[in-house]
Amino acid sequence: MTAFQMIYEEALLRTGGETILKSKLPVPKSRDELRNLSDHYYLSVMSRRIFRAGLKHSMVDAKWPAFEKVFHGFDIDRVRMMSDEELESLLHDRGIIRHWGKIRAVRENAQSMHELLNEKSNMGDYLADWPGELIVELWDDLKDRFTQLGGNSGPYFLRMAGKDTFLLTRFVVRALIRWGVIETEPGGVKARQVVQNCINQWSEESRRPMCQISMLLALSID
Repeated sequence: MTAFQMIYEEALLRTGGETILKSKLPVPKSRDELRNLSDHYYLSVMSRRIFRAGLKHSMVDAKWPAFEKVFHGFDIDRVRMMSDEELESLLHDRGIIRHWGKIRAVRENAQSMHELLNEKSNMGDYLADWPGELIVELWDDLKDRFTQLGGNSGPYFLRMAGKDTFLLTRFVVRALIRWGVIETEPGGVKARQVVQNCINQWSEESRRPMCQISMLLALSID
């Protein structure tokens, strides 16, 4: 397997120096930081990721204060108790993005998060306790528990929330192919496990979090 130092040096060369490269690297939250964030925060971030999917992120972000208002600050209990009539009324609110499936997903995910709290004291504990070396299994668990968190949405939600994860963007996939980890896009369970094992090894080798590993991979190619 390619030594990660080689990938790092390629990314360094392409970005133009240590200072610029360092500024591009994400920093994950610690386990304690994840635990201390409210469930309202996680529902808001999860919902923002779902609304961002397929849309310009800056447009969604500009409207997010309106979303916070109509969804009662993303209070878990308040949102899960919203009636169909309340949700349907949002289809006439020009301040938000009027997508019925995504609007309904907010309530469904509030309910799913409420059910999760029967297993964990809060959403932060659920994320903090999940071992990083099994992160692809967390992607699958998010997909099974929550609505519209399949594909890349689960990993992107984790990145937005601060949980350390790698991403399989098209640039990361191209880099993984270039550096000989995979031959094609890792769509299946076995292929994703190959990537997970490789990322784990590079993370241990470089003493870097997974989010920085995937960013450095992306920066190591054109």
